[in-house]
Amino acid sequence: MSFPPTKILINPRAAEQQCLTLLQTCTTLLNLTKVHTHILKLGLVNNTFVLTKFTQTSSDLNAIHYTSSNILFGPFSKPHLYDTFLYNTIIRAYAQTLEYKTNAIDIYKNMISYDIMPNKFTYPFVLKACAGVGRLRVGQSVHCSVVKFGFDEDVHVLNTMVHMYCCCGCVGSARYVFDEMPKWDSVSWSAMIGGYARIGMSTNAVELFREMQIAKVRPDEITMVAVLSACSDLGALELGNWIERSVEREKISKTMQLCNALIDMFAKCGDVDKALRLFRSLDRATIVSWTSVIVGMAMHGRGLEAASLFEEMVNSGVVPDDVTFIGLLSACSHSGLVDEGRKYFDAMTQEFHIMPRIEHYGCMVDLFSRAGLVKEALEFVENMPIEPNPIIWRTLTAACRLHGELNLGESITKQLIKKEPLHESNYVLLSNIYGKMSKWEEKNRVREKMGEKGMQKIPGSTMIELDNKIYEFVAGDRTHEFYKEINEMIDEMRRKIKMAGYVPTTSEVLLDIGQEEREDALYRHSEKLAIAFALLKTPPGTPIRIVKNLRVCGDCHSATKFISKIYNREIIVRDRNRFHYFKDGACSCKDFW
Repeated sequence: MSFPPTKILINPRAAEQQCLTLLQTCTTLLNLTKVHTHILKLGLVNNTFVLTKFTQTSSDLNAIHYTSSNILFGPFSKPHLYDTFLYNTIIRAYAQTLEYKTNAIDIYKNMISYDIMPNKFTYPFVLKACAGVGRLRVGQSVHCSVVKFGFDEDVHVLNTMVHMYCCCGCVGSARYVFDEMPKWDSVSWSAMIGGYARIGMSTNAVELFREMQIAKVRPDEITMVAVLSACSDLGALELGNWIERSVEREKISKTMQLCNALIDMFAKCGDVDKALRLFRSLDRATIVSWTSVIVGMAMHGRGLEAASLFEEMVNSGVVPDDVTFIGLLSACSHSGLVDEGRKYFDAMTQEFHIMPRIEHYGCMVDLFSRAGLVKEALEFVENMPIEPNPIIWRTLTAACRLHGELNLGESITKQLIKKEPLHESNYVLLSNIYGKMSKWEEKNRVREKMGEKGMQKIPGSTMIELDNKIYEFVAGDRTHEFYKEINEMIDEMRRKIKMAGYVPTTSEVLLDIGQEEREDALYRHSEKLAIAFALLKTPPGTPIRIVKNLRVCGDCHSATKFISKIYNREIIVRDRNRFHYFKDGACSCKDFW
């Protein structure tokens, strides 16, 4: 880069044009520093037009930090004389970086302190920065400023504000802003729907999407990605299928993000073969695409296929990341592939130079625990190079209960309660272990402690999607609008499966009650209520799909086998851990889950 001589004879307009021309050819940080020197020599240090172009160029070169340091805080700077456009340019550049979003907030504060008036373009950048770093209080202060300066009817500003509140976990405030908006565009709806989906309020996300359809607002690919995330959480395959057809019908751009969301949705909603077909149709699969389909195979207990896909991915030149290995190790765990799990865990560090995180260690503990290798799991935990977290200890405790190592489970859980005296799961685990040991007094004392601390066990619930509506059932629920019909169907199911050889697993009922009461409690589990409802409301022979929030219990697993055979139904159950396909009296998990 060559520079013309900087003589006094250059007039301000010519000097300005000279610097702008140099900035157009600037391609490196070294060039940028030379141009900056030239600007100083020409006396343009406070020329906002040149400085704005300089800032834009530095942003393109990922050098905004250099520019900000020199323009706003350099020895020749006069930031109180700069205009709103220059400040906006700097704030925007910082807001779009990964590591310097906080700087955008600081620059905005400086701007206000110099009484430089923000405009409608300032606020989206600042709010985006607040969202990126979770600065709720600053975001609320910016909200007040928006109202004060009269920008509280600008759709673009309000859209970013909804996004900020959602990212900061204040979905109620986000919904208030959304409801008070004078008009909505697709970005408004996407921001609110995405906010609901992000924090797990998936039913609200779907309901709002339906309102969007009624309002006749055309969704874009961002909206569809948000709704697909909610479908994945709810297991809403009908809606997911409708969205795929809608994408084709409305000719919505099938971005890679949207394709990956579709793959993830089909895998998590029980149609992993369709997820695989969609994956195979991609022109170019990213690491997210590969990981989504591997995780999908893991959830369906198809560990060998997940391992095969992993090998194919590596051979195709795609380098796995730590998330891929979580999916792969989970696949080994759900399929009982202990040797393969050990091999891939070692390969992480030895072949791919990825340091295992706590999640990878958790997968290995889960692998050993599911395989009944409780002592090996304990030895693995004790030799971990990092401190095991409570989740790992709870995984081990659950394995102790499942495989009869009750004294060990009791000991571990007591230690957990000492470390986490306010975590209800620890008390539930200990209570269940005492129930398994028939130590009813100890169990009752644990429950009393939970009551004293205001803790409650998470109730078992099951959701089912019928005719594009989500129905939820809670264990022992007698308030459902179809309770009478469901109760009659439960009695019918009970008679038929008993005649076919089903024997209730009353040991699953960890209560000090009689045999008959235990049996009755088993028949009121949420998955049985949902299946009974589906038998009532769907045509004979059609598949039944339900989603359970907890691990499916042994008795419901056994009963569902009989139901699938007697009623000639394919029943797909997604619990907290994986999918179960029941057909003709057998389950795809082969009783390993």
